[in-house]
Amino acid sequence: MKRASRLIRNLSLGLKHVRLNALRSFLTMLGMVFGVGSVVAMLAVGEGASRKALEEIRMLGSSNIIVESLKPAADTAASQRSRFVNQYGLEYQDVLRITEAFSSVRQVVPVKIVRNVGRMGSRELELRLMGTTPQWFELFHRPLLAGRLLTERDLEQGSNVAVLTEFVARALLSMEEPLGGNIRIAGNAFKVVGILRSEGEGGLTPDKPNDVYVPLSVARGRFGDLSVRRSAGGREREMVELHQIIVQVASTEEVPSAALGIEAMLRRFHPKEDYRVRVPLALLRQAQETKRTFNVVLGSIAGVSLLVGGIGIMNIMLASVTERTREIGIRRAIGATQSQIVGQFLIETLVLSTTGGCIGILVGLLIPQLISSFADMPVLVTPWSLVLSLGISMAVGIVFGLYPAIKAARLDPIQALRYE
Repeated sequence: MKRASRLIRNLSLGLKHVRLNALRSFLTMLGMVFGVGSVVAMLAVGEGASRKALEEIRMLGSSNIIVESLKPAADTAASQRSRFVNQYGLEYQDVLRITEAFSSVRQVVPVKIVRNVGRMGSRELELRLMGTTPQWFELFHRPLLAGRLLTERDLEQGSNVAVLTEFVARALLSMEEPLGGNIRIAGNAFKVVGILRSEGEGGLTPDKPNDVYVPLSVARGRFGDLSVRRSAGGREREMVELHQIIVQVASTEEVPSAALGIEAMLRRFHPKEDYRVRVPLALLRQAQETKRTFNVVLGSIAGVSLLVGGIGIMNIMLASVTERTREIGIRRAIGATQSQIVGQFLIETLVLSTTGGCIGILVGLLIPQLISSFADMPVLVTPWSLVLSLGISMAVGIVFGLYPAIKAARLDPIQALRYE
């Protein structure tokens, strides 16, 4: 009880001294304000950017392996002029090879991509036609907004049906009834049977906002494997059977070995190395490691501001000890112990650092909002960053206030009373 009352008395003395020197106290706290504010803001920016990257990678599926057709580096414009058709990339036979060769593989989903213009009435839009199987929607879960997804029956019968993304539906259908209408692509009419929300905004996800999903058999039968692509050297005729093969492995533990096995097998049948293997699990682990490194770097930079603020607090407290030497002598003369003197000065530094830390948190919460509004960057303020910032500011106050407090406590009472 006595210790609690003594703590309250020291706290009131500390607050009184801070109020008596309000301007000096405010200027002293500025270092802590900017230090804590920069810590919160930097961690918010780093957390937002890394969270977006991690979420994008997770959307690929931690147990999936994505194999993509890749134009070989040797196929330059000069070499293409000597050939009528440039043939490269994944083949339908690769799907069978992967399915039969690896027992750890649960599903293999082929994807054929055709880029063309879609028309509906007077509206038109550049589309990416995704010829695939119903299993694609099992590997990449996208919210179904209306209608249904592709079925095995659509695949077997070669039905001219299409599932649109919300972006495509809004751009082409406008105020019309979305389901049941026909969308025309390269002279072929496709009946709209479903609309889903596309999550593919970045460069990692296999889907994009302007995608239209049709059965693989229809994409192959209606559009074939030959396509004409515009380039700097003119038009290039390319033949690509499949643009992607999505492989789902039974468990995440088997993903690394399966990826190595698939890559080794493809190397045998594709000597031109016209493919690329992406492993979301490896990307996820790399992104998590990068996030940790990023946070350490940002925290170290912001820590410099806190260090400057702590030095400012120590300078002011040393000046305060000099100014209040006679007061310290009087307190010692009437029975105050060294520990009580230390406690009084530490409480004053804690008041300065904690108040500065609280103001800094408010500044740190405001800065990410401004960054998000003007720079369109993802930011995320986490509770642990606020607690960490305030805790660091209090620790800085204690560490840098300890030396002035000890110096005040060690003053000789008689000399202190004689000090003018």
